[in-house]
Amino acid sequence: MAEAETTQVSLLLRLRHNPPDTAAWQVFVSRYGRRVYSWCRRWGLQDADAEDVTQNVLVILVEKMGEFTYDANGSFRAWLKTVARHAWSKFVTAESRVARGGGDGTVVPLLDSIEARDDLANRLEDEYDHELLEQAMVRVAQRVESHTWQAFTLLAFEGLSGVEVAARLDLPVAMVYVAKSRVQKLLRDTIRSLEQGH
Repeated sequence: MAEAETTQVSLLLRLRHNPPDTAAWQVFVSRYGRRVYSWCRRWGLQDADAEDVTQNVLVILVEKMGEFTYDANGSFRAWLKTVARHAWSKFVTAESRVARGGGDGTVVPLLDSIEARDDLANRLEDEYDHELLEQAMVRVAQRVESHTWQAFTLLAFEGLSGVEVAARLDLPVAMVYVAKSRVQKLLRDTIRSLEQGH
């Protein structure tokens, strides 16, 4: 996870602070474009229309990133939701004008709903949350002892019981649960810090 190691901020904050960062844009388009595209397909758009909408929404998100002022004391998820809603509104407005100008107008009725708007915002938030978790995990894994991290991942991600983890790592069962609790707290604190741009 090179991005997490080379910057102290999330991908979206990194792009706001350094718009010409080509590597960050590639990651942004890959991650968020995939979410927008799947949202379009979920709302019934054909492949070509979904590609067009994805491109348009990403362009609008890029524009909004340059315009929108993020309050470091606020929630980045709220900021992202606002940006996604602006992108959705701008897209639907533009498509409405095109439809009135003679197009078939099938895209707008599919996407012109509060449910569709909220679904797009939620999908983008999910990707942001995933990005934050990845970055936090890289940071926390570097801060704790190897057996602490292993105990956490075996319990949380591999679904092993405390007894199984204790046997595998040759640790007391109580220590396994202490390790899990410690890592969870560090992850929460790290995510909060990342969200505030630290």
